[in-house]
Amino acid sequence: MSNTPEIQNQNATPDGWQGILDAGENILWQGRPDSKVKFEITHAFSFLFGLAFAGFAVFWMVGASQAGGGFWMFGLIHFFVGLSLSIGPPFYATWRRKHTWYTLSSKRAFIATEMPVLGRRMDIYPLNKDTNLSFDSGEPATIYFAETHKQTKNGSRVFKIGFERINDGKTVYSMIRKVQNGET
Repeated sequence: MSNTPEIQNQNATPDGWQGILDAGENILWQGRPDSKVKFEITHAFSFLFGLAFAGFAVFWMVGASQAGGGFWMFGLIHFFVGLSLSIGPPFYATWRRKHTWYTLSSKRAFIATEMPVLGRRMDIYPLNKDTNLSFDSGEPATIYFAETHKQTKNGSRVFKIGFERINDGKTVYSMIRKVQNGET
């Protein structure tokens, strides 16, 4: 047996990617989002609403406890719902990012998640000249390359999709531009 390391075929499909990558498609970059808790301005409304909801539940429980008995305990569910509305969004986003993996190939972007109970999922987004890119160069950076429309009770809302909160954003953005231009 030789102690020399094996030379891997650069064109070989990496383990786990068989049947996913097209012929001639190569992986250019793989990464994970930053998993630090981040409070965003969009969380402010749910924070205030949840705080008011939980505060009213406490007020109600105090009043109900003065009547005697255990009826006041029905307010606990409302208290915890208000608390989860208040502090849940930034922590859920962090938890979701901890279960997410990104891959950029010479043709497409892949976003894989493995969520407890929900299982594994891989969303695939083709990258071509018609792909609208949005680049937030902050640290960590975010690159959006797709969007989805979700129905709400008042119409619909647009959600941007991409590689969120990545450390090497400028490099990855440059790679995506090359994929768009057919340079890979």
